Amino acid sequence: MKEKKSFFKLMQKVPGGLIIVPMLIGVLGNTFIPGVLEIGGFTTGMFKTGTACLLGMFLLLNGASINVKKIGMPLYKGAVLTAMKFIFGVAFGLIVSKVCGAAGFAGITPMAIIAALTNSAGGLYLGLAQQYGDETDAGAISILSLNDGPFFTMIAMGTAGMASIPFNSFVATLIPLIIGIIWGNLDETFRKVAADAMPIITFFMMIPIGAGMSLLSLAQGGMAGILLAMISALTAFLYFFVYQLLLPKNKRNAMGAAIGTTAANATSVPVSVAEVDPSLAPYAGVATAQVAVAAIITAFTAPIITSFCDKQMRKKKSGIYSEEAQKEAAKESK
Repeated sequence: MKEKKSFFKLMQKVPGGLIIVPMLIGVLGNTFIPGVLEIGGFTTGMFKTGTACLLGMFLLLNGASINVKKIGMPLYKGAVLTAMKFIFGVAFGLIVSKVCGAAGFAGITPMAIIAALTNSAGGLYLGLAQQYGDETDAGAISILSLNDGPFFTMIAMGTAGMASIPFNSFVATLIPLIIGIIWGNLDETFRKVAADAMPIITFFMMIPIGAGMSLLSLAQGGMAGILLAMISALTAFLYFFVYQLLLPKNKRNAMGAAIGTTAANATSVPVSVAEVDPSLAPYAGVATAQVAVAAIITAFTAPIITSFCDKQMRKKKSGIYSEEAQKEAAKESK
């Protein structure tokens, strides 16, 4: 009997398809039929405002797959990813500020640069971890979530006196993860069920994330926003390379590239910074539009780049293995 075609299987064959396809559905829905998504009830909760709930479920199921005996690696990976994102974003933004002033270059303000390059899309990272990483990569989100919001940007812009670590948000991220870790380590059946459910949760998680964006933001951000997006997207290769250097050989993967993104909620950062420092208010509107463009574009480039890096790593590994096999065969023939 001929097997029926499966949209889900076809989608998984596309590089980053499990991330890109549902996110595109959300973006297009929010652009062309926003009224349907905002009809209320279960529809809005599922496809528009349910990001936090679905992310929480993702973290719980991911936590169930973490072995408590190996908890050190998620913390280490999270610290490395956060440090890379912060150091590069701040350094680049401050260099532009010193050389070009508050107006920036090519219409891109330093505030937009720092906001875009220091904030990574946590939900997208989690989705990519499910495809190209392991439980330790997904567990790293407990640390990586610290770059989510205006905290690091405010420090970089010289307003640390008005900033404070979002401790409650940090704890809120940890709670579902900890519940999952405890449950999964006490119940092997739940661990298996959680692993099987991850692709479905990933798919539906990405729809409301996409629905938080709109194609209209592209027009508002203009060419400067697209240039900022390209800069943010290309950092994926830098993070991928550095991440390889900082991980043990047996733990290396393509997940460094997964933080080459701009978080959708980073669009709120310029306004937050301008409220603290009114002298930056004239640049807040333009910076917000530019960051929004970067968030939309990198949401689609990150899965493609991560998939590309993953394939390159696999090719390199297979090449090394075949070379070793040839050496072994040569030894045996002698």
